[in-house]
Amino acid sequence: MGGRVTGAAAALADELPEWVTLVRAPNPGPMTLDGTNSWVLRAPGASHAVVVDPGPADEEHLAALTAHGPVGFVLITHGHADHTEGAPRLSALLGGAPVLAVDPAHTVGGAPLTADTALDAGLEIRPLTTPGHTADSVCFLVGHGDERVVLTGDTILGRGTTVVAHPDGHLGDYLSSLELLSTYRGIPALPGHGPALADCGAAAEFYLAHRRARLDQVRAAVAAGATTAPEVVERVYADVDRSLWWAAEWSVRAQLEYLGVTARESGAGGAELEQP
Repeated sequence: MGGRVTGAAAALADELPEWVTLVRAPNPGPMTLDGTNSWVLRAPGASHAVVVDPGPADEEHLAALTAHGPVGFVLITHGHADHTEGAPRLSALLGGAPVLAVDPAHTVGGAPLTADTALDAGLEIRPLTTPGHTADSVCFLVGHGDERVVLTGDTILGRGTTVVAHPDGHLGDYLSSLELLSTYRGIPALPGHGPALADCGAAAEFYLAHRRARLDQVRAAVAAGATTAPEVVERVYADVDRSLWWAAEWSVRAQLEYLGVTARESGAGGAELEQP
């Protein structure tokens, strides 16, 4: 959320491999952009497909995904409801197809995902552990022949930037995850929201620069006398629609934690900032 991606990171993918299909959920909004992207992957000639992020529990959307069956298994990039709410119902519609997620709470009929989970669907699928947006965030490097894509969930979006969902999300982890994704240069990024990007590595590098600039702004806001997280939001996120400041406060609290600036409750009930 907030801040449009510009330059190389905004380059959209001209085309995607034939084995990739986007089925977008009808849940557009300030936090979901055009809606949640559900991705269907089917290797050429394969009998079963893979679904990444079922999205909301919308019957028409789940029926559209089911129409791409048979599906061998369903993958989850992270546990936010706009990506997972429809998973149990989709599993049932698909005859009990396993749903695999890092968090056991979102896993159905299988073991939780790890970096070593073997995923056989006629495609090379490698889970990439990328916490930060949430503690359970994972991306997927998927390849067939000479073609590769990275499914990035909400770690990298197709438009704008994402939030670090404090306290579950952690900025230090997020920066490390972006550094990992920055190594995948020239590989398209298939995000959880917004259009596909041509270069995952370039997008990750933009995100890193954006986060470091925001950290400098937060440092300056605290030095200038901001005493609560909402006051930091007001100074630093003035370019973001006020209706999204509640989400910006998640990122501010993650930034303050990263900088070693702790929040304490004031007598008036607000959170005051205290540096060690």
